[in-house]
Amino acid sequence: MQKLLINGKKELFGKISISGSKNAALPILAATILSDQVKLTNIPLVRDIFTMVDLLKFIGLKTNILKKKNIIQIKNLNKNIKTLAPYKLVKTMRAGVLVLGPLLTKYKKAKISLPGGCAIGTRPVNLHLFALKKLGAKIKIKNGYIVAEAKNGLKGTNITFPSISVGATENAILAAFNASGKTTLNNCAIEPEIKDLIKFLNMLGGRIKIVGRKIFVIKCKKIKKNIIHEVIFDRIELGTYMIAAALIGKKIIFNKIDSRVIQNEIAILKKMGVKLKVQKSTVEILKSNNIKKINLSTKPYPGFPTDLQAQLMVLMTRAQGTSKIKESIFENRFMHVPELKRMGANIEIKNKTAIIKGPSKLTGAEVMATDLRASVSLVLAGLVADNRTIINRIYHLDRGYEFLEKKLKNCKARIKRI
Repeated sequence: MQKLLINGKKELFGKISISGSKNAALPILAATILSDQVKLTNIPLVRDIFTMVDLLKFIGLKTNILKKKNIIQIKNLNKNIKTLAPYKLVKTMRAGVLVLGPLLTKYKKAKISLPGGCAIGTRPVNLHLFALKKLGAKIKIKNGYIVAEAKNGLKGTNITFPSISVGATENAILAAFNASGKTTLNNCAIEPEIKDLIKFLNMLGGRIKIVGRKIFVIKCKKIKKNIIHEVIFDRIELGTYMIAAALIGKKIIFNKIDSRVIQNEIAILKKMGVKLKVQKSTVEILKSNNIKKINLSTKPYPGFPTDLQAQLMVLMTRAQGTSKIKESIFENRFMHVPELKRMGANIEIKNKTAIIKGPSKLTGAEVMATDLRASVSLVLAGLVADNRTIINRIYHLDRGYEFLEKKLKNCKARIKRI
């Protein structure tokens, strides 16, 4: 099993182009079940994407990946379609459950293995099933599978989510796409990735509108063919590398972005004393020596993303004084803390809050990745630590970061696979 070896304390300098968003591409790939023929561009070539493409091929879609161009071409000929997502294809990737809505609304039945993905708490699918039942689906859990059917098709209705969920919002939109009449979704997640999904579906012939935290979906009349859609940039990848630059950067420029999408993250980094130059399609981070303490909570967009919590915690170890970060989205998302403590971080967990006393001198150690974002936080810690750091179980990184070592090496980092 591969490991990452990092020799820290090397200043970073250069440019990083940000890849397409995995979290936008996955629901859009699931949505291609509703299409005839589409071309998706700016697709990140990460393992979760290949797993989703394998799932679509298993279902019966024709796929073609142009790796050198980050393009995926997909055709749905509606022949020999399997309305099944088996365990072997869903076990490593939570987004596999997103084929439930499209299969159910188009083919009136679906059998989906309960999802896997990162081990960061229970992350139940109950909100997904809650929305689909409201649309008229009959659902039971049997032998580790969600078995759903809607013999007479799904019917538009009014749904209010009891709590905000990105995946449940996406599945509800996908299911409502072909449901009769009009569906109103209340208390929705409104992440940029959801807006990108809606943009794709509307290009496909959908009639979907978002107003505040409400989403209105009217049944699609006719599917449009030969759609070309460019997936938005990965704001979590950008945030990760911005934090790396704040930790040990001399000067790093980030391009292929839209800075309007990450206003909150920019504001937090500025508050922490990070030196930034922000333009619409680029962000530049300069050497930042005096990192300041901060207290914050993770929240649904436009709040601070839970997917950057672990990375920001590493920056907090460099701050003067005590910082606090409350995890309000997922339970069990502090699995990186014991590994950071092994490297010398002074962190205490109380309930859902991490208390970080800084500044701490981090020292290289052999550590273990537990999930996608936790693993990249260990990379950031390794970049700034004395001596060398070895990270085990880096398959988590490959699920969500495209060309991570290459991008960091181009900025003079001493990092390699062993």
